Amino acid sequence: MLGGIALTPAAAQERGGAMSFHVAPLESRECGKHCPDVIVADGVIEAETPQAFVDFLKSGSADTKLRRIVFFNSRGGNVVASMVFGHILRGLRIAGVVGRFDAGGDPGPFVGECLSACVYALMGAVRRVAPPGSEVGLHRMSIVESQGGGFLRPPQVTRSFADPPMVAVLGRYARRMGIDPALVRTAESLPPDTVHVLSREEMRRWSLATSQF
Repeated sequence: MLGGIALTPAAAQERGGAMSFHVAPLESRECGKHCPDVIVADGVIEAETPQAFVDFLKSGSADTKLRRIVFFNSRGGNVVASMVFGHILRGLRIAGVVGRFDAGGDPGPFVGECLSACVYALMGAVRRVAPPGSEVGLHRMSIVESQGGGFLRPPQVTRSFADPPMVAVLGRYARRMGIDPALVRTAESLPPDTVHVLSREEMRRWSLATSQF
């Protein structure tokens, strides 16, 4: 049904808020009037996001057209929460697509992005699709903390990176989800602040995503 979806560019919007969920009708020539409703996940993945997703599913249980498909558009967020989110997707056998729906109400889907921690949430989907034009990007994990500061004195900012045990946890998670742990090692070898957008070959090699259902 989704094999003919073509995601097209739309106006860029600021997407720095916490991830929210809503239902949108999928529009595609392939399914016509029989197109289902899908779940749109848009924003930053935070500690509360997995539970918010579960609550959202409960609230939409009466929608008979709703299918187990989530469209991701996210620049990342909390890595641990992303893994929890991924486990929920896998347990409920939900598919994931990288794409977004325009908040202005224009028919969708459009190209989207799944960057940094979003990739670990996407891993949990039973089927993972990154249509042409959508971007999936790796980024090295880090925690930025600020201390002190006051009137006319800036706070002291420190940045720390994931230690080997945390990287090993991510690698084991990836393997359980059917993903080559080399993806995790590649992400953690990147220079700070670098986002590496995956090529189709890399996504295929690491079993992360295909370009269509």
